[in-house]
Amino acid sequence: MREINVELIRKAVRDLCITANKKLPQSLVDCIGCAYKEEQEGLPKEIMGDIIANLSAAEEIDVPICQDTGMAVVFIEVGQDVHLVGGSLNEAVNKGVHDGYIEGYLRCSVVKDPIRRGNTGDNTPAIIHTAIVEGDKVKITVAPKGFGSENMSTCKMFTPTTPKEKIIDYIVEAVKTAGSNPCPPMVIGVGIGGDFEYSTILSKKALCRDVSVRNQDEFYADMEAELLERINNTNIGPQGFGGKTTALCVNIEAYPTHIAGLPVAINIGCHVTRHAETVI
Repeated sequence: MREINVELIRKAVRDLCITANKKLPQSLVDCIGCAYKEEQEGLPKEIMGDIIANLSAAEEIDVPICQDTGMAVVFIEVGQDVHLVGGSLNEAVNKGVHDGYIEGYLRCSVVKDPIRRGNTGDNTPAIIHTAIVEGDKVKITVAPKGFGSENMSTCKMFTPTTPKEKIIDYIVEAVKTAGSNPCPPMVIGVGIGGDFEYSTILSKKALCRDVSVRNQDEFYADMEAELLERINNTNIGPQGFGGKTTALCVNIEAYPTHIAGLPVAINIGCHVTRHAETVI
């Protein structure tokens, strides 16, 4: 049994909140660069150039890459051979989010009640997903999620006889409906299977997968490629002004489901789909 003090988790969450908001994963930066080269028309290419310039400026002056520094979504995988000591795991995570957003001068966007509102002032509480896994380590992924894109996300319960083509049509139509609202080019996370709520968690997990990594199942890898081609043929383009690049990537995560169901969830990310991770 390995003991880990939750203070280490607090510090890790703090650092990840700041890092994720200031630096995109390199694979996504590379993807944006490739999209810039692919765009031929004046305005879409100019917009992609502005996106690249924004990333460079944010790094140069050490500020967040987007003014919406998101709601903190935290995935924690705790090894079953780990004994957490020193306090509450959830309290440590939320203290880490508090410290990251206050000390990192990140915008605090969380309200204490969904209807009555009232800013909490420190971007807490976080959305925390905890899983027990094998091993003696703790893996933490922080994904700050802006709501311009989050608001365009959706879920549908299909009948089990629904063909793949209908699911693809549904995802493409969801992107068309979103239009320019999620600040395209987008990253599309798709969750298929599980039940109602787990399909949406899968779609969020899909957004945290490196954009250079395809689904290990060839069936879903081919579906990702087909969706990306279909979505980029919509001509929504960068920031909705037309062009070849409506999406940078489509990631699908699947899970077994009930014989009577086929849940499909779509979590849309903007061109700065942020996440950072560490292992303790």
